[in-house]
Amino acid sequence: MFHLLDQSVIFNPLVSEGEACCTGQIIAELRGSNALLTGERVALNLAMPLSGIATLTRKYVEQIADLPARLVDTRKTTPGLRLLEKYATQVGGATNHRFGLDDAVMIKDNHIAAAGGIAAAIAQVRAHIPYPLTIEVETESIAQVAEALQHGADIIMLDNMPLNAMRDAVHKIRQTNPRIKIEASGNVTIDTIRAIAKTGVDFISSSAPITRSTWLDLSMRFS
Repeated sequence: MFHLLDQSVIFNPLVSEGEACCTGQIIAELRGSNALLTGERVALNLAMPLSGIATLTRKYVEQIADLPARLVDTRKTTPGLRLLEKYATQVGGATNHRFGLDDAVMIKDNHIAAAGGIAAAIAQVRAHIPYPLTIEVETESIAQVAEALQHGADIIMLDNMPLNAMRDAVHKIRQTNPRIKIEASGNVTIDTIRAIAKTGVDFISSSAPITRSTWLDLSMRFS
């Protein structure tokens, strides 16, 4: 950001990206012109929330660090800041989900309702998308899981399912086609993520690290 104002500004990071810091720790030094004063607030207004996202993401990731499941982010991002916010979750240890609608097809509840069912929705999508694009189907019941399996979904999302139902769904999917990836979503919190991971899902998607994070308190001091 400072380089947009003045290419001669020197930025010297004193900690690595993603490294935990202590209160009062100096994380970087800047040298340069009046661009430092011009850009101070914009720089802090970016660094503070993004650091908060990375910090909360790390807390979520630590809850499942010893389990195979991976935390992934969502497209619930601040308009104009998606690349930065998704980068922050990656720094915090999460895996990025799709960045846009063209990265993969996700058939959600409204799509299913509009198409007249999972089978019809998948058929319509397959008739129009390029071959390499994957299809993910959002399911809310074992019956929907069975329908998604029958019609060749590449990824099945278990949305807002109770843990017992989620375990049953994972077992059914693994028995039918172990190559299908399974994603859990809905009401994921720091307190529930571990129990969700123990059901055997491959991915847990949550917007919480972005939407529920708080800004870290950073300041810029001249010396």
